Amino acid sequence: MPQDSNKVNINSGGVQQNTYDAIVIGSGISGGWAAKELCEQGLKTLVLERGRDVKHVKDYPTANLAPWELKHRGSITRETQLRNPLISRAAGYGEDDQHFFVNDDDHPYIQEKPFDWIRGYQVGGKSLTWGRCTQRWSDFEFTGPQRFGYGWDWPIRYADVAPWYSHVEKFIGVCGSKDGLEAMPDGEFLPPFELNCVEKHLKESILKNYGNRHLVHARWAHLTHPNQVHIDQGRGKCQARNLCMRGCPFGGYFSSNSSTLPWAEKTGNLTVRPFSVVHSIIYDEQKQRASGVRIIDTNTKQATEYFARIIFVNGSALNSNLILLNSTSDRFPNGLGNDSGLLGKYICHHNYRGWMNGEIDGFTDTYYYGRNPTDAIIANYRNLHTIDTDFLGGYTTYCGAHRDRNNGENCPQQIGAEYKESMTEPGGWTVYAYLQGETIPKEKNHVRLSADKKDQWGIPLLITSVDYDDNDEKLLNDFFVQTEEMFSKAGVKNIEHWDSKQAPGLDIHEMGGCRMGSDPKTSVLDKWNAIHACKNVFVTDGACMTSTGNQSPSILYMTLTARAANYAVEELKKQNI
Repeated sequence: MPQDSNKVNINSGGVQQNTYDAIVIGSGISGGWAAKELCEQGLKTLVLERGRDVKHVKDYPTANLAPWELKHRGSITRETQLRNPLISRAAGYGEDDQHFFVNDDDHPYIQEKPFDWIRGYQVGGKSLTWGRCTQRWSDFEFTGPQRFGYGWDWPIRYADVAPWYSHVEKFIGVCGSKDGLEAMPDGEFLPPFELNCVEKHLKESILKNYGNRHLVHARWAHLTHPNQVHIDQGRGKCQARNLCMRGCPFGGYFSSNSSTLPWAEKTGNLTVRPFSVVHSIIYDEQKQRASGVRIIDTNTKQATEYFARIIFVNGSALNSNLILLNSTSDRFPNGLGNDSGLLGKYICHHNYRGWMNGEIDGFTDTYYYGRNPTDAIIANYRNLHTIDTDFLGGYTTYCGAHRDRNNGENCPQQIGAEYKESMTEPGGWTVYAYLQGETIPKEKNHVRLSADKKDQWGIPLLITSVDYDDNDEKLLNDFFVQTEEMFSKAGVKNIEHWDSKQAPGLDIHEMGGCRMGSDPKTSVLDKWNAIHACKNVFVTDGACMTSTGNQSPSILYMTLTARAANYAVEELKKQNI
C-alpha cells in the first residue's frame, strides 16, 4: 500500500464491474439483516466479510460430535490457553467451537486499559456464537438517560421500533411468554421452554414476597415450534442439545448463516466477498456523499475499491468505529461524519461481574428432560419510574435451577460398583443467578487509532480505553444484596456470590462510539441511523447505541437495521441519497 492510501484508486475490474446498489460491511447479526432487507427490496448488494466463508451445516465440523470424539473431551489445551489468554476467557470458548473465535495474535490491538475484545471473523460473525437472548427494550430504556440526567436522549421511542421488533421476531423465531410486564414488552413469541419445578417455586416465592418483581421466561431466538416462515428458511425445531456455539445443523437457533444470508441469496441479488478487510469508506467531495468502500484482501494484500449508493456499516461496534475513524478525507479529517468530534467516544458495555449460586432442599422426586438452552429471567425492577437506589440505570437478572449429579457421598464405599451405581442417580438442586447491568456512557471511555502502529494490512491498530466506575460497583452490590434476599426467602441456602472482576469487553456487548441523536452537535447518527453529515452511510450495529439499557442488545440491532434499510430504500427511490 502507498503511504497515503486515501489517494489510491485501485480496482480489480473497473468501476462498473465493482459497482453495486448497496454495500454491507460485516455479515453478522445486523449485517445479515441489512443484506436480507436490501436484497428483498431488489438492490444488488455486496456483503464484505473480513474472515473466511462459513456455509450453514457444511462448515460446522463439530456439530454432531460426542464428547469422546473430541481429542480433549471439549477442553482447551494448556498450550492453546497460553497462546490465547484473552479469547480463551470468552463465554462458551472450547475445543468444540474455538474455530469460530479470533486467535489473540490474528488481529492485535492496544489496551490502554484492560479490555477483552471478543471477535469472530467469519461469514456469520458472532451470530454463530451469540447468547441468543432477545428481550425487547421498553420506553424506560429509551427515556431513562434523559429523564434522570445521566446521558443523551435517544431520537426514537419504543413506539418507533415496536413494529420492527415484530417484523424481526416473526422471521428469526423467538420463544417466550406474554407476561404483560411494563419493563419488558411482549412480542411475537413461539412457546417457551418449560420452567422446571424449582424455577416455578422461585417464581411464586418472588411474586408473593415482592409483588412487583417477576421471574419469567426470558425471550430466546430458538425454534420451539417452527412456523411456515422458518420452514421456508430450511430451519427446524430446536433439539435442546445446548450445543449452539458449534453451529446448529438443525437451524434451531437464529444465525445469519442459517437464516438471513441464505434468504438474501435466494433473491439473486446477493454477493458475499469473504477475506475482505475494510480499510475505509470513500467520500466523494463533489457529490458530498460516500461513493464506496476500500478493502484489503487478507490473502493477497491487494487493495480493491467497490462502489454503491448506500453503505451499511455493521462490522461490530469497535471495528465499525475503527473503519469510520480511518475513513478520512479533506471534508472529514478526523473520521467520516465526525463533525461533532464524538466518533469513538462514549464506548460502553454491560456489567457481567456478578454471579451467585446456592442449594435448595426438596424437589427430589422431579427431574426434567433435555438440555434447556435458555435461562429464566428476573426482569429489571430498579429505577423505572423514579430513581429508587443510590445508582443510575437498571439490571437484568438471569437465573435458573438444575439438578447436580450425585457424587456418591452417601455410599459407604467410595470405590467399586456400588459407588459407581450411586453416581448414576441425580443429586440435589442448585440455584444460580448472574448479572447483566446497565453501564453509564462516559466520554473518557473511548477508542482511537494508533498514530504509529499498524496491523498486517496496513491499517492503524485500535486503542481501547474503557473502564468501570463507582456506579458499576453500587449496581453490582445491589444485585448481590437483592438476589440473595430473594433466594433466601425462597428457601435457598449455602448461598455464595462472587465478583468475577472481569475486564470490560468480556460481556461481548460493546456499544457506542457512533451514537444516535437529534442534534448533530452531540451525536453522529440521526434517528434513521444515517450519519448526519453523510446521509447515505448507515450504522446499525452496536456502535449506534446512545445508551446500553439492561436488556440484551442484539435484537435491537436487528430491529434498527431492518428499519434503517427500508428507510434507505425509500430515500433512494426518492433520489434523496
